[in-house]
Amino acid sequence: MVWDIDISKHLQHGQRGFDLHVRCASAARRLVLFGPSGAGKTQTLKMIAGLVRPDRGSVKLLGQALYCSATHQDLSPQARRVAYVFQDYALFPHLTVRQNIAFGLHTGWRNPPRMAAHAAVDHWLAAFHMHQEQQLFPHQLSGGQRQRTALARALVAEPRALLLDEPFAALDKTLRQRLRDQLAELLADIGIPMLLITHDEEDVAQLADEVVYLAAGRVVSRAQAHAASLEA
Repeated sequence: MVWDIDISKHLQHGQRGFDLHVRCASAARRLVLFGPSGAGKTQTLKMIAGLVRPDRGSVKLLGQALYCSATHQDLSPQARRVAYVFQDYALFPHLTVRQNIAFGLHTGWRNPPRMAAHAAVDHWLAAFHMHQEQQLFPHQLSGGQRQRTALARALVAEPRALLLDEPFAALDKTLRQRLRDQLAELLADIGIPMLLITHDEEDVAQLADEVVYLAAGRVVSRAQAHAASLEA
């Protein structure tokens, strides 16, 4: 089993409460959580990554317990060794492309040197064809270049799995298709499991080995998820 997730959390936003409960077990190497905005997809991803703690339940990846409320197991995000790519990419604006990627290798908060030599950084600059842009800052990059930089930073530390939060949402249709193709090729090459969240049918069609449908914080049928997407 690749993914074994059974987590619950009560979320409160002002006067509005939201109860999230996600249960799924899957052997899929490329798992997609599909649902409308507000379904609980991002909170689920953050709980898998260790950025948000569930109220109860368990998270297992490739048979290893990352979190279990019953046994008080709660690995830190670093110990989980999962790479998380945020929807807005969360690049450091004061660091170059090379420094942003190298930051993925650092355990502290000291900025990597601007011309730091590292074979893993060079590998991912080459893999994403970013050598010419390595000394540029995020504001000087296109949307696709920012996404490739974020992916390179996530992958440079050789994670056990890749978590992607709506990775194509901010891109135009043509660029989205090109980057889907590149991501599919990348996943085939590196072989690590991926969990992607989206509300885009084209992401599902091209990237999913299996789909878990979410609506209002619960796993639902495909028809229910699509009905919720139309209402959102």
